[in-house]
Amino acid sequence: MQRKVRSVLVVMALLAGSLAGAAVAQTPQVWVQVEAQPNRPQAEVRAQAYANTFPDVVGYELASGWFGIELGPYDPATAQARLATLRSQGQIPADSFVADGHEFVRKFWPAGSAATTAAQSADAAVQPAAPATAQAVTAAPATAAPQPVQETPAQAQQSESLLTLGQKQDLQRALAWFGVYKGGIDGAFGAGTRAAMAAWQTSQQLDPTGILTTAQRTTLMKAYEADQAKAGLRAVKDDNAGISIDLPMGMVAFSRYTPPFAHYDPANGSGVTVLLISTPGDQTTLSGLYSLLQTLSIVPTDGPRSLTGTGFDITGTSADRTTFAHAEVAGRTVKGYLVSWGKGNEALMSHVLTAMKDSFRSTGPQALDASMVPLSASQKSGMVAGLSLRKPVMARSGFFVDAAGDVLTTTEVLKNCGRVTVGERHTATVVLKDDTLGLALLRPKEPLSPLAYAATAPAAPGVQAQIAVAGYPYQGVLPGAALTFGTFDAGQGLNGEANLRRLSLKAEPGDVGGPVLDDSGALVGMLLPAKTDGTVLPDGVRFALGAGPIATALAGKGITLASAQPNATPMAPEDLATLGRKMTVLVACWK
Repeated sequence: MQRKVRSVLVVMALLAGSLAGAAVAQTPQVWVQVEAQPNRPQAEVRAQAYANTFPDVVGYELASGWFGIELGPYDPATAQARLATLRSQGQIPADSFVADGHEFVRKFWPAGSAATTAAQSADAAVQPAAPATAQAVTAAPATAAPQPVQETPAQAQQSESLLTLGQKQDLQRALAWFGVYKGGIDGAFGAGTRAAMAAWQTSQQLDPTGILTTAQRTTLMKAYEADQAKAGLRAVKDDNAGISIDLPMGMVAFSRYTPPFAHYDPANGSGVTVLLISTPGDQTTLSGLYSLLQTLSIVPTDGPRSLTGTGFDITGTSADRTTFAHAEVAGRTVKGYLVSWGKGNEALMSHVLTAMKDSFRSTGPQALDASMVPLSASQKSGMVAGLSLRKPVMARSGFFVDAAGDVLTTTEVLKNCGRVTVGERHTATVVLKDDTLGLALLRPKEPLSPLAYAATAPAAPGVQAQIAVAGYPYQGVLPGAALTFGTFDAGQGLNGEANLRRLSLKAEPGDVGGPVLDDSGALVGMLLPAKTDGTVLPDGVRFALGAGPIATALAGKGITLASAQPNATPMAPEDLATLGRKMTVLVACWK
């Protein structure tokens, strides 16, 4: 009897264990099916795309022959909640649904998965773990991840149709960022968007189908998001300046106001500088700013620039810096911006500049008033509104020799020059350089129209006759040429040099290269540098290259000096000074 009872108890225990196991195995598991593809290669591409966002992506071949991409598994309540959340966030298509797995045939994702049915997968989930042993187990060779499958245009368009409106708009923003799309951000892939896609594909050396594959969309968006993260582009509205503009706030930070500028200094080691330009004014103010900006050290001298009655654009380029400035008349104000960046940021900053150009707006009559931040005299020295000015290596004088604007000057100013200018803005080329005579002929790249030019005297002045040199004694500190008076001492040098004229004159280094005039305004010669051969001469002894040798040298370049009227009457000192200012220019040497 006891044996029968014991047998019955064993059977009941086994039955109970079996029923309990069956109850566990039948615990419902469901998945969120996000999409299905007609073939495995395309499904693998899409599964990889989802796996970049979600950690629980699985793929099953379906009984219909299609390939489903799923998230899960979950219990039913969790699946419904996850479906609702991801739909509302636009992370999965609106037609996603909860699948119970009855259509699943075998697993194809993750890559390298063993072929299993959904039921087998569920059974495996409830099996107890095998006991650990000390035996060595030979690992199965790893299955290499499949290479991305190239979608056909039809397949790409099909996968594209599953994108949300927000995802489509993001693609348009990315295409616009890279300069190939100019249309509205509406998520409608019309002719303009298709042309932009083809242009982007061409830039990447891809077949320009006008339909981006899944992999291409991923590449485009990753590049766009990387740029956005680095630039930190966002809309900035400066109510003090009355300007709204998109600025790369990941690369700059607001620093200060020094009217007419709002300064945004480099941040995060970017080397990028932004100035917002805002000042009361009109066309005259605009023209003044146009000249002013080109004297700043952060504005390279090479590059196109234009000024109209309503605005200007300046592009400055050098081996290590690029700067762009724009300003325009807005009512009774002048508004604009300047952005400057160093080498290495070219590609990113070209997109930033496009965004700045497209977004720049004047928001009203507000403008930065110079009284906001007064500068001390020491702050203004060598600066303008808190910015350093570009300074030449050397500056000397020169003078016009013909109506075409050719300028004669001293060879001294050409030493160690990367560039030479007439004034501070007009780049010139060296047409003639004679180190023996010490003269150089410059030709401005932009034709100039001088108010006056030199005319030679019919004869040399008499001994002790009054002469004057027109020049820039303080090398450009004063806005115009000054006149320094002296006397004519001899028509030759101390050793009888026929090319030289000896003068008694208190001249400064900046006067060198200036015209020496007699009391009628006729050209006597060009002032030469002080002697540096170790000879100590009496104070005020200076030399000029005579007008005759100058005329002979210029004739070799097809230039004939004008002749002054004989027996010209002496000019009043103020009239002589006016003539000197009209014909004399500052010549600057720049590195």
